[in-house]
Amino acid sequence: MTEMHSHAHRMISKIIEDNLPDEAVVRALANQDLGEKIHLVAIGKAAWTMAAAASRYLGDKIQTGVVITKYNHSQGAIPRTTIFEAGHPIPDENSVEATKAVLTLAEKLDNDDKLLFLVSGGGSALFEAPMDGISLEDIAAHTGTLLAGGADISEINTIRKRFSKVKAGRFATLCEPANIFAIILSDVLGDRPDAIASGPATSDTSTKEEAIYIAKKYGLDLSPAHKTLLEIETPKTIDNVTAIVTGSVRSLCESAATSALAFGYTSYILTTSLDCQAAEAGKFLGAMARDSHFQRPCAIIAGGETIVHVTGNGKGGRNQELALAAAKSIAGLENTVIFSLGSDGTDGPTDAAGGIVDGKTKASLAAQGLNIDKILADNDSYNGLKAVNSLLITGPTGTNVNDVAVVLCM
Repeated sequence: MTEMHSHAHRMISKIIEDNLPDEAVVRALANQDLGEKIHLVAIGKAAWTMAAAASRYLGDKIQTGVVITKYNHSQGAIPRTTIFEAGHPIPDENSVEATKAVLTLAEKLDNDDKLLFLVSGGGSALFEAPMDGISLEDIAAHTGTLLAGGADISEINTIRKRFSKVKAGRFATLCEPANIFAIILSDVLGDRPDAIASGPATSDTSTKEEAIYIAKKYGLDLSPAHKTLLEIETPKTIDNVTAIVTGSVRSLCESAATSALAFGYTSYILTTSLDCQAAEAGKFLGAMARDSHFQRPCAIIAGGETIVHVTGNGKGGRNQELALAAAKSIAGLENTVIFSLGSDGTDGPTDAAGGIVDGKTKASLAAQGLNIDKILADNDSYNGLKAVNSLLITGPTGTNVNDVAVVLCM
């Protein structure tokens, strides 16, 4: 491992550490008097971490709780709390069963109760109760079509909201007359509360016209019943919720910049709203590595969430595809390392958080008889990066605040 690779790996650890939600949860709770009858619900990839922090701070004030997180993201028992693990990015039967437990809790709330609602990205798949007229299998199929078609998270959630009893503010109405205090960890560009986890306790800004347009754009195979659901407007006013949005891709990028500076790199944050095809983003960042205008040694940083239009049959995720495309762009370049990291530790349907490449990666693949263009065309970035020991494996991190890509140049 070169010194630059060592810097990159140490940066990754520090970026994750800086963006764990524990302190943000405690700061939000320190300014609130939630009374003595508190019930907790946490949904999303960071649900366990957020719930554990709340439990440590509030102690016995939490009477009951339900946590729903992704498979293998729980780290143990939390007092007076039932923990479920379920499917992501496609909801499964465990998503539905876990949501039933939340709804049972919600039905028992009255005026004197306060619901502490902890929300993080991934909640759209993990927290699901299908509307009458559509099955879980239908929702999964539509979600799969949108993902494969390269739909962004806002488009996907606009459709999901119409098919769910708990999204787009509908969960908040089910909790009435109780009041909700929501702490929302943002994984969405612009930090829109109604877009994070499909906004279960937030008034919705998307419209039925947008939903119909998105369905046509991606060719969703909708039954008459599904089309009817798209026509039903979502709640536009929610009166029983106080919400705080915390964490963001900007904090992720700032952590990368600070960490790089500690290793002697001049840091440049290009954007905190990277939103394009992953391969195109990788190509662009590779071009930045060749740009002579940056003072070296430098760290060029871009945060956001790219998309992958799946045309092949391979295995990968957006950060892995970005990294592999960057490897093609910097082939032969000395003293350059690029990594792309999903802050939650799971990039797409894989066990990798992303990828790390350098100017020798393309040649290393070729030495094994592997063609980088063919790998990219087949969307098989996972296996391509694995072949040259370039996967980033962090395990579930306990946070979820978008992705960050960093170019290190000497």
